[in-house]
Amino acid sequence: MSSTSAPWADIIRQGVDINLQAIHKINYQIHSEPELAYEEHKAHANFVSLLETLGFRVTPNAYGVDTAFSAEYGSGGRLVVFNAEYDALPGIGHACGHNLIASASFAAFLGVAEALKKTSTPGRVRLLGTPAEEGGGGKIHLISNGAYRDAAACLMTHPGPQYLLSGAVTGVAAVKMLANVKWRIFFSGQTAHAAMEPWNGFNALDAVCLSYNAISMLRQQIRPHERIHGVIKEGGDRPNVIPGSTSVDYYVRSDTLAAAQRLWKRVQLCFEGAAIATGCQVRYEPINSYADLRSSMALCREFVATLPDGTVSLDEPADFLAGSTDMGNVTYECPGFHGAFGIDTKKGQGNHTRPFADASGLEKSLDRAVEWGKGMALVGYRVLCDDAFHQAVQDEWEDDMKRAAL
Repeated sequence: MSSTSAPWADIIRQGVDINLQAIHKINYQIHSEPELAYEEHKAHANFVSLLETLGFRVTPNAYGVDTAFSAEYGSGGRLVVFNAEYDALPGIGHACGHNLIASASFAAFLGVAEALKKTSTPGRVRLLGTPAEEGGGGKIHLISNGAYRDAAACLMTHPGPQYLLSGAVTGVAAVKMLANVKWRIFFSGQTAHAAMEPWNGFNALDAVCLSYNAISMLRQQIRPHERIHGVIKEGGDRPNVIPGSTSVDYYVRSDTLAAAQRLWKRVQLCFEGAAIATGCQVRYEPINSYADLRSSMALCREFVATLPDGTVSLDEPADFLAGSTDMGNVTYECPGFHGAFGIDTKKGQGNHTRPFADASGLEKSLDRAVEWGKGMALVGYRVLCDDAFHQAVQDEWEDDMKRAAL
């Protein structure tokens, strides 16, 4: 029996519909008051207050993260988690539509909670407030502190530009996103007067320039899907002082975390060589690294079946969302779903643009998020109540983890 025709399907949809006012409220609050990574105090407070008003058990400042929260319903059985992101971008607000992510997951949580309440099925559903996706690695800290421990599945969805989709398709179930290994690199040399005694200096900026050029050459020999990009954080203060210390940030991306780590080793040799050539010292500081997104195809296929025929593509176009996400790290902890739905913007006005932020606040964009929230609820509840489906999801994930390690 499919999720859409199961006796509990209408209960889930009704559980969302009777709470539409609450969903609209939190969506408006988050979108109208954008907050940066780890500064989402208003979003956190608004979510906690609303969930408590609805009668749920809520833990504020959850899992050691000030702006994370956890709300849970049910007992016994398996656990399904829905991620609610709500951090914004500097200067352009919710230009990645995290208000819609939060709203979709909120809707899914409410739908599953209603089904658990009405059917007395053993199982637990958790709405997890996950701050700081935009570079802050919020979910990495939540993972370390046990937020996903024993989860049978974790689901969320993300908006993207509708113009990249064609025909009746409104979204993609299995989104591909790369692993992103991030490092800050420090070169230490020796300052000297650039005119009077340059021979006494060891130029840390030269080390940066040499490493930059070496990495540019390395790009000729990497795979088409791999990416290496960096910026100079510290390059010196005055032209007449040979820089004694410099720093750069570099991101190294590939299709699996293991492959990205191997590529980083090649990039690291560029820094080592530059240090030797310039007489400088080099050291490395890790930044939050994001694993590749390992979509559970069993969850994705089930999700496709929950929405009208022809409206959700399983995995095309492959580039509907690009980049990396800390949800990738979660998919290494448990089976995961990270679908993406389209919202209406003009061509060229995709994620991380001001027009996309405006589109994220539209009523029709929220309607799409709620529709996908219902679909996630149907899939999530099936994980809780269908032993055979859960086992198929788990078996597939365990096999995929073996492939990811290669």
